[in-house]
Amino acid sequence: MKRKAENISDKSLAAVCGLYCGACSWYISTREDPERLKRLASQQGWPVEESTCYGCRSAQRLPYCGACRMSACAAERGIDFCSECGEYPCDDLRRFQAAMPHRIELFANLDRIRAVGYKQWLEEVRQSYVCPQCNTLNSAYDLQCRACGGEPGCAYAADHRQAIEQYVKNR
Repeated sequence: MKRKAENISDKSLAAVCGLYCGACSWYISTREDPERLKRLASQQGWPVEESTCYGCRSAQRLPYCGACRMSACAAERGIDFCSECGEYPCDDLRRFQAAMPHRIELFANLDRIRAVGYKQWLEEVRQSYVCPQCNTLNSAYDLQCRACGGEPGCAYAADHRQAIEQYVKNR
């Protein structure tokens, strides 16, 4: 696994909906694990070239992220984050948040971004996804660290293990 230097205060890692793109399996795979990216792309039936993603605000996003309703809505309204909207939290955002376990803390994230700004939030939230044993950045779905195999893979996975396991089991 080849790790590349990451600018942890890069706004492209702070999605308009409140997700932390740095802990996305697709982002991690794009940056440092081409074999994992091939597997993920194959599972979705997407070409690898279209499966690379460098974050919500980047020019290269997943097909799913490129068609994101929240991103388009925020752009139309001229806002950076959903929490800046007068309709926050809207029904679209509520449905999005409830659909998958990596979105459980979405509203807390947006509230924190509003309170301290995205740069401070990025520094804080990253710590929720690093392995407590080796400091490797993991996704919410990495119940074991992808580098050292330690459990939990990160604090987020430990906090939401039951929801993650249930989701994976039902896929």
